[in-house]
Amino acid sequence: MDRKRVVIAGLGDTGVLTAIRLARRFDVVGVSVNPGLVSGQELGTRLARPDDWARNYWIGFDRFRELDRVRTVHGALTGADLSARTVSVRDADGATRVEPYDALVISTGVTNGFWRQPVLQSARDVDTGLRTAHERLGSARSVAVIGGGAAAASSAANIAVRWPDTRVGLYYPGEHPLPQHHRRTRKRVESRLAAVGVTLHPGHRAAVPEGFDCAAITSEPVQWTGGQAPVQADAVLWAIGRVRPNTAWLPADILDERGFVRVTPELRVPGHDGVFAVGDVAATDPLRSSARNRADGLLARNVAAHFTGGRMRSYRPPAGRWGSVLGVQPDGLEVFAPNGFAFRFPSWSIERVLQPWIVRRGIYRGVRAGDQNIVTKG
Repeated sequence: MDRKRVVIAGLGDTGVLTAIRLARRFDVVGVSVNPGLVSGQELGTRLARPDDWARNYWIGFDRFRELDRVRTVHGALTGADLSARTVSVRDADGATRVEPYDALVISTGVTNGFWRQPVLQSARDVDTGLRTAHERLGSARSVAVIGGGAAAASSAANIAVRWPDTRVGLYYPGEHPLPQHHRRTRKRVESRLAAVGVTLHPGHRAAVPEGFDCAAITSEPVQWTGGQAPVQADAVLWAIGRVRPNTAWLPADILDERGFVRVTPELRVPGHDGVFAVGDVAATDPLRSSARNRADGLLARNVAAHFTGGRMRSYRPPAGRWGSVLGVQPDGLEVFAPNGFAFRFPSWSIERVLQPWIVRRGIYRGVRAGDQNIVTKG
């Protein structure tokens, strides 16, 4: 019997994990605008210590052992014919190809700031982007981070630790940062931010100009809707969570009013047999939490059940955010549970236990050693 073909549209964090789980049972084709996994995780580390970040979050597809069975296509998705069961892809040379499927997994994620853009990139493009942002912040004597979510808090903390002589301010609209996290998490992160020298500015909601997409580090004064005095900094980092789903290539009838893919609790796209969605692009719940809660395993089981007629399982989103907020710090890594309590990996364990054993071997099921991307110089 011919093996079923599954096309995974988007090979970011969730797409790669889904491909790994499906590749042993099906012929899997993965489509990606990048030549490897360029993770959306740990923005603060990416900006402040890009070489450390690249070691664990910028990994060529050929290094994943379980992706040996997967045919990866380096290109941008341009369309989908869900009746004909095909997607269209434009490669780096501008040529368009059509990929047929028996099942389609949509995991194209979202656009968010300059660090998550749906543009076709080479390895050199990725390295250049990492270096440019790092050098831009490193040359600044003052940095304003705009936003109250985890990406903003992580960026402010890591910039302050990396460049202790730089004045760093975190500006956010609420009384506290991290409004979607448990109060214990908020309190702990606020104390960590203050300890590394970040000045907290609650009650500051930026007046974002019409059409401004937050896709650059700027230096113009920031205006506030509450009438506070404008803020001027050498570098302004926008992390306000104004995400846009990467769904322009999809038919409008499967999208909600904000452009995210509508899904059932089983992560199926209603009305289209064999089409699934997962990750930030899937409208599972207000937090679109399947991207951060290992829904790849459930999705893989449901794709298999689709072919065999088996019973599918439902995704149950958590009530709030959880996980790492600040990323690896000099004293280790704190991972927050949904109840706000933290478990800390000591610093010595990150590269001896967490990354080699838990992440590369346990989660990714084997990652080959490779040449380290050197992003910074000197």
